[in-house]
Amino acid sequence: MHNDPLATVGLLLLAAGSSSRLARPKQLLPYQGKTLLRHAAEVAVASPCRPLVLVTGALHDGLLPEIAGLPFHVVRNDNWADGMGGSIAAGLAELETAAEGPKADAVVVILCDQPLLTPEVIGELIVQFQATRQPVVASAYAGIQGVPALFGRAIFPQLLALRGASGARELLQQYAHLPSVAFPGGATDVDTEAQYAALAP
Repeated sequence: MHNDPLATVGLLLLAAGSSSRLARPKQLLPYQGKTLLRHAAEVAVASPCRPLVLVTGALHDGLLPEIAGLPFHVVRNDNWADGMGGSIAAGLAELETAAEGPKADAVVVILCDQPLLTPEVIGELIVQFQATRQPVVASAYAGIQGVPALFGRAIFPQLLALRGASGARELLQQYAHLPSVAFPGGATDVDTEAQYAALAP
């Protein structure tokens, strides 16, 4: 089914953290006339992925206006402080119940603090998934394989079992030998004021 151009691929947009290193909500930082969260959400909407799930946590009510008018399902991870793993699990559980029609064959996980992400990068992940039939397709940047990453349904049980701060990192390391998509812009993220200041306005 992976080489079916109509394969169903969902998407999780993770925005549950408290931005502790930044000391202000990174999700709401202005970037090119929008917030980082709105920018990421619009990239997700422009991708082939459906359904779309936003995972909130430390902030919830303050983030909802940023996805106004966009076709997102929203789930709040009350255990967000435990790390990204639980947010992925909570988002995937919501994705599974949100699907109208066939269940997702795969899910793409993205963050709101990679402002150089484009719908084309997400599309490349899906193309690789369909072409290689491999269960994991990661992005390659700065000598690592990371998110955005696509996980096939065969990996869903492992995603649903994730807990803690490592997120999908250990899973990605486990499948590091599999194909990846070059995304040099993935190394540009926003964890500190200096990184935010370095972004093009």
